[in-house]
Amino acid sequence: MIFPRKHFKFILLSLFLIITLTNCSNIKKESTSYSSNNSSNNNLLVHYIDVGQADSILIQVNNKNMLIDAGNKSDSDKVISYLKQQGVEKLDYVVATHPHEDHIGGMSDIIKKFSIIDFYAPKKTNTTKSFENMISALKDKKIKIATAGVKFNLGDNTICEMLAPNSKNYEEINNYSAVIKLTYGNTKFLFMGDAEKLSEDEILTNNFDISADVLKVGHHGSSSSSSSGFLDKVSPKTVVISAGKGNDYGHPHKEILSEFKKRNYTIYRTDIDGTIVLLSDGKKIKKINPSSK
Repeated sequence: MIFPRKHFKFILLSLFLIITLTNCSNIKKESTSYSSNNSSNNNLLVHYIDVGQADSILIQVNNKNMLIDAGNKSDSDKVISYLKQQGVEKLDYVVATHPHEDHIGGMSDIIKKFSIIDFYAPKKTNTTKSFENMISALKDKKIKIATAGVKFNLGDNTICEMLAPNSKNYEEINNYSAVIKLTYGNTKFLFMGDAEKLSEDEILTNNFDISADVLKVGHHGSSSSSSSGFLDKVSPKTVVISAGKGNDYGHPHKEILSEFKKRNYTIYRTDIDGTIVLLSDGKKIKKINPSSK
């Protein structure tokens, strides 16, 4: 079919407009994607992953990834999937706070799935299958000892310091927990693992600067942790509790929640809020949607 000249010009113009609009649409999508990734790289993201009655925390800043604990063995698929969703290909630092199942159960699978640069754990063994699997998965990789005084950087303007454990012998395994303070710019986060009041007292005795904007509460909100004297020194604005819905331990305990409310803390709980993601720009901290980073 032969089109009249004026129709042919119209067809060419229409094709040009379609191509132009399609290209503009693609540029807009690419710009949005780039902006999202760029924003993540310039801020600190702390993901308190919902692993029920267990602990797992992902920290992302300066194109580095740090994992604190890996939940129960039954949580490993969920943790691995979550890490991959956040673009994690390698873990610069991994900390197994202490050798209890709800903190290291999923660790052997994490070790197998991701390249790990530095691995920290306290000098405490356990006879559980989870602990044996973790050690076996590490193979010849050196385990660095998690103890008070250890420091390392997560890139510019980001310092991690371990404040506990402060002793080599505890009756309660929870008190071997690696307690970590993360400072990013002017914002500060404290991660307590399952450290109880004995460990808190040791931290206070050693006069560590434990002031923090956000406190990840020790031992899932148990009354065995979070003493009044310790909370006075931390003086957080926000507390995060990792606990499972309807757990057998009654965590978080009512007296602890009452104390937090009395102090006007903002309280986030994985059993109510699901996975919690906090973003810091070095000056302010805000809660964001896990899928909107």
